[in-house]
Amino acid sequence: MDEFLKPNSSYLRLLEEYKKYGSLAIGVDFDGTIHDYHKTGATYEMVRQLVRDLYSIGCKIYIWTAYKDLNYVKHFCLENKIPQNGINEGGIPLPWESKKPFFSALLDDRAGLQQVYQELDLLIKTIKNEN
Repeated sequence: MDEFLKPNSSYLRLLEEYKKYGSLAIGVDFDGTIHDYHKTGATYEMVRQLVRDLYSIGCKIYIWTAYKDLNYVKHFCLENKIPQNGINEGGIPLPWESKKPFFSALLDDRAGLQQVYQELDLLIKTIKNEN
């Protein structure tokens, strides 16, 4: 079996990397993840709170979006107390030039949001219980 398809392997890797570096780089999609672009009435408060909690344990938060008005994105995050270390930038610095954003995890409604949310929520609880 492939190493990262084993049960709990992605969570255990996140925990190992957090313990090694004291931080993780978390990519966060904007529309449909923390922002109600389609005006469905969704608040996305659980994901927003997760982002706040990740930031509180030292994780770096990078918002990634195709939204045209990045000033709106910045002000939206400020108004909703969603911390961020960059918008459409950041991630883990690499010693070479690369266009690929390099994150420990990505919160995105189109990329396994439920699994990533659950693993990061467990990570936060584990870290807080250890301190």
